[in-house]
Amino acid sequence: MDNLFFVLSKLVWGLLSPTSLMVWLLVFVTLLLWLNYVRQAKKILLLMSIVSFIVMGYPVGDYLIHPLETRFSVPEQMPEPLAGIIMLGGAEQLKLSDSWHAAQVGDGAERILQTAELAQQYPTLPIIVTGGSNLVQMQHLDSEGQVAKKLLSQAGVEPARVIIETQARNTYENFQKIKPLLPKPAGRYILVTSAFHMPRAVGVAKQQHINVIPYPVDYRSDKPNNRYWDFDLSAHLAVLETACHEWLGLVVYYATGKTQSWFPQATVSVDKKD
Repeated sequence: MDNLFFVLSKLVWGLLSPTSLMVWLLVFVTLLLWLNYVRQAKKILLLMSIVSFIVMGYPVGDYLIHPLETRFSVPEQMPEPLAGIIMLGGAEQLKLSDSWHAAQVGDGAERILQTAELAQQYPTLPIIVTGGSNLVQMQHLDSEGQVAKKLLSQAGVEPARVIIETQARNTYENFQKIKPLLPKPAGRYILVTSAFHMPRAVGVAKQQHINVIPYPVDYRSDKPNNRYWDFDLSAHLAVLETACHEWLGLVVYYATGKTQSWFPQATVSVDKKD
């Protein structure tokens, strides 16, 4: 079932992402024009033009991703004792790392940088890194965990401190597969992942009875006073795609029983920054 879920999730997202939907609509409009349904085609083209112009001109994706990124905030004071640091993979560029035989990182590099900083702050804690290959057709590549371990080593973290899990292909499998590897199953672990991804990650951790303290990084949305018309299509579309992917993931994970609530929140009581 896990394999089926993984493949179906990739297929569905490939069909339903905002960019894919625009392409499918364009194909549909072309078909309508070939069949001489000109009036219907004009209506769809008008709608596509309006939506495309708004997305190109203004960061509308910020409104979707901001609630995700503000669901949790960085703890002002960590509870004691701590059992370790968990970092979810996702920033690693597996195909580029394989192509150039060097660890490469893209969006989300803050996960690695913040984990390295926490490793210095808590020099006795083990670091658990989880992530396999999330590519359907290239499962033979070095895993996210392997690439992340190399990058953490470059950032000054001793390799002996890093426990890596290399089979997980999604958030659910991240926690499912690290659970047997945790040095203290009942301990409290700092969880480092992107802010927009934290609600789903916390929800799965709860479901797996792993006690985590959210430490969000890698923010993608601007605050309202920094939002303006700048006509940066690629940047706006990237945020919109990420937001839609994460909201869809929350719905699917809740519907399939991988989380106990649709929009998970923290259970650990700690003081937080704004």
